[in-house]
Amino acid sequence: MPSTPPFLRRRSLLTGLLLASPMAQADTPEVVLDSVVVSGARSESRSFDLPYSVNSVSQEQIHDGQLGINASEVLQRVPGLVVQNRQNYAQDLQISSRGFGARSAFGVRGLKLIADGIPASTPDGQGQAATFNLDTAERIEVLRGPAATLYGSNAGGVIQMFSRDGQGAPKVGAETLMGSDGMSKNHVYAEGGIDEDTGFVLDASRMDTDGYRDHSAARRDTTFAKLNLKPDEDSKLALIYSSLEQNGTQDPLGQTWAAYKADPRSVATNALTYNTRKSIDHQQLGANYERYFGDATLQATAYYGTRSVIQYLSIPKGSAADTRGGGVVNFDRTFYGGSLHWVQPILSAPGDLKVIAGLDYDRSQDDRQGYQNYVGSNLGVKGALGRDETDTATSLDPFIQANWALGDWTLQAGLRHSTMRMEVHDQFLSNGDASGSKDYQQNTPSLSVMYAFNDNLHGYVSVGKGFETPTQAEMAYAPGAAEGFNFGLKPSESKQYEIGLKAKVGESSRINAALFQITTDDELVVADSTDGRTSYQNAGRTLRRGLEISLDSQLSETWSTQIAYTHLKATYDSDFVSGNGATAKQVDKGNYLPGVPKDTLFGELKWQPRSWASTALEGMYRSKVYVEDTNQDKAAPAYAVFNWRTRFEQRVDHWTFHETLRLDNLLDRRYVGSVIVGDSNKRYYEAAPGLSWYAGVGLEYGF
Repeated sequence: MPSTPPFLRRRSLLTGLLLASPMAQADTPEVVLDSVVVSGARSESRSFDLPYSVNSVSQEQIHDGQLGINASEVLQRVPGLVVQNRQNYAQDLQISSRGFGARSAFGVRGLKLIADGIPASTPDGQGQAATFNLDTAERIEVLRGPAATLYGSNAGGVIQMFSRDGQGAPKVGAETLMGSDGMSKNHVYAEGGIDEDTGFVLDASRMDTDGYRDHSAARRDTTFAKLNLKPDEDSKLALIYSSLEQNGTQDPLGQTWAAYKADPRSVATNALTYNTRKSIDHQQLGANYERYFGDATLQATAYYGTRSVIQYLSIPKGSAADTRGGGVVNFDRTFYGGSLHWVQPILSAPGDLKVIAGLDYDRSQDDRQGYQNYVGSNLGVKGALGRDETDTATSLDPFIQANWALGDWTLQAGLRHSTMRMEVHDQFLSNGDASGSKDYQQNTPSLSVMYAFNDNLHGYVSVGKGFETPTQAEMAYAPGAAEGFNFGLKPSESKQYEIGLKAKVGESSRINAALFQITTDDELVVADSTDGRTSYQNAGRTLRRGLEISLDSQLSETWSTQIAYTHLKATYDSDFVSGNGATAKQVDKGNYLPGVPKDTLFGELKWQPRSWASTALEGMYRSKVYVEDTNQDKAAPAYAVFNWRTRFEQRVDHWTFHETLRLDNLLDRRYVGSVIVGDSNKRYYEAAPGLSWYAGVGLEYGF
């Protein structure tokens, strides 16, 4: 009989030592099937009892074997969401919910991003997921469907991140991570309780990468500080500071299909010619205050921040876009706002009735300039001024909401008066005065009803009306040869319907299922995109019908699984003409919305034999994605990828050590990970990495 190979003998010995250690007797953690969330209800409630689609991603899921760099690492497990990692830190992630936000050329639009109660989206609906600090996250909540409209305009969905409070004995820690394509991340932190009423969290990290594609290197520095305290027994206060800094982040632009097929790491020639890049300096300070007045609660939030951006585009010298704004975008933004919410239980009413009244105010002001991206024959440098203006977006939204649990019935009803005012003060004037303003306003009602058939089966119906204003970037250019802002754009208006079931199967499994339909009028689409200058128009109607199913199950004491499936048929429900003149294209009723896959499936199988050791296999399938409105150009093909991760932890006296190993795209599949919708140069495609490895170690000292 052949002898055991040496490496297997060493592995068996190591396994035996680990199993014999005192830690091997630790209890195996259980899957939480009924998380507590605040999204939608605006006060803590069990997700199983809420009459709409809401998911919570736990701290363990955020940190177990993940890199802590991009929200795409953890949001893939939420049904209804499509999260595309562009592999381009100059443009950030693209996130869509039930089709909302799929058209965004950069960052996140059409979804409301919130971190610790502070908006990470501007009043016009543009946000950056990079401002989420995953290292400090306690959980991420994702609200979808009609109930999201109670968060105002541009709320096709709501993604909220909550950081953890400092509590318990103080501790300090450090970890380092490295991996494929020159990726490294170094992270230090300190947190804990100063006394029973006061705690702190301090966190700082630096991430570097050469990028999978050529000309896609990036450095990202983040800092975070939080002080949580209780001024008295009836109140609590949190002070939060965060920053994000990226200097000289390279932008490889999109790829044509031919370029992608020839070399997935390739970069557009213009990206090198003009050295396309972006620098960001983002600073933010906020405060959350909560005070109890008997049974009632006052919730108050205030925030202030600055954001400076300079971006070098690839607009060709001498083009129309060059002479009307230039190829360098430079702005300094000041943003601030706050909210007041009053939560009042109605004790005289039968059942459990709470009424919430609130007022949200947000303001963002950009001191914005545009410059030519050349000086003489020297390309990719700041040249002559071509645009100079101040852009201000303001929203002031009152709302009222009632949550009522009465026997087997649960009802939630709300109404919000959403507003957004965009003002432009043109200071360039050599090409005429393009100053102006536009007001958008709409009442957005929502009604959700749930019935408990028994303790383990709940069914609900939810309806709502929402609207989505154009962003500053979408209004920045008028169509055709006209100068100035496109104040003629109308908001898109939607009606949403949802019916769902929430079921607990035995003591270890939970299933959520939802059918939904969304009809939208005046959908915002690309009118023209030439040489880096993109203008937008309102199309006709769209129709989105879909199904979401999620399954969380603890198969045994050591095995667990999670599955999230989305089927979404998103089509135009009327004919329209995109663009004008020679670039005009007929878009037919029944065409699919670009950027929206029809089917998305995520699955995870996790084995955790001890509390200090775990390993998991992740799988993701996504069907083909159309890249422009006519559906004629090559669609990004369907793909399936698999990832594997493992994590170990050891404790010795005051010290805790951990190790992480992760392999992404195990089968080394070549695929398009993200698309740029409607790019006029047909550079729609952004390649995802092949087989990639990541390894990290960390230590922590507890006082």
